Amino acid sequence: MKKSFKLQGLDCANCAGKIEKGIGKLDGVSNANLNVITCKLTIEGEESKMDKIIVSAKAVIKKYEPHVVVQSI
Repeated sequence: MKKSFKLQGLDCANCAGKIEKGIGKLDGVSNANLNVITCKLTIEGEESKMDKIIVSAKAVIKKYEPHVVVQSI
């Protein structure tokens, strides 16, 4: 299953790399891709775990970029 999000306010390429790496390590995630130019985050993972993955991914984002707004697209 694939989900995509827009990260409004993301302006740090280093933080984007940390976010992408952190989300990629979450249980059930097969791939995480964060394009710093478009601020689009794509998460691929197990459908049965996707709700938990999304909650955990938002926590990772807030850890590195607390001001970023996460929007489903």
